[in-house]
Amino acid sequence: MIAGVGLRETATARDILAALDLAPAPLAGIATLEGKAALPALRHAAGIRGLSITALPRAAIQGIATPTQSPRQLALFATGSLAEAAALVAAGPGATLHGPRLVLPGGAATIAFASKEQP
Repeated sequence: MIAGVGLRETATARDILAALDLAPAPLAGIATLEGKAALPALRHAAGIRGLSITALPRAAIQGIATPTQSPRQLALFATGSLAEAAALVAAGPGATLHGPRLVLPGGAATIAFASKEQP
């Protein structure tokens, strides 16, 4: 299972760890956009959990159909949810989401989970 993460620069490692705790099954890794993958809070949280981060280019998520349709995300990334699209792309062809993205209180991070197993 892959965690797709969308986050603001204000997100803390604690925010991200709380999001990762919502996973319905053990995680194999985290996926997000290239620029976000370098954020210290995400790198710290991934290190604590022993998870690798897949840094995706913007083009990889553009046009990915997601159940969530955020107008802001559509305008910025050409997909309805960065977290959902990142999870789907990183999990590979045939992956499915385990529900829509989850937004953490305060909105500093969003997370979605995808795998090739049926949710």
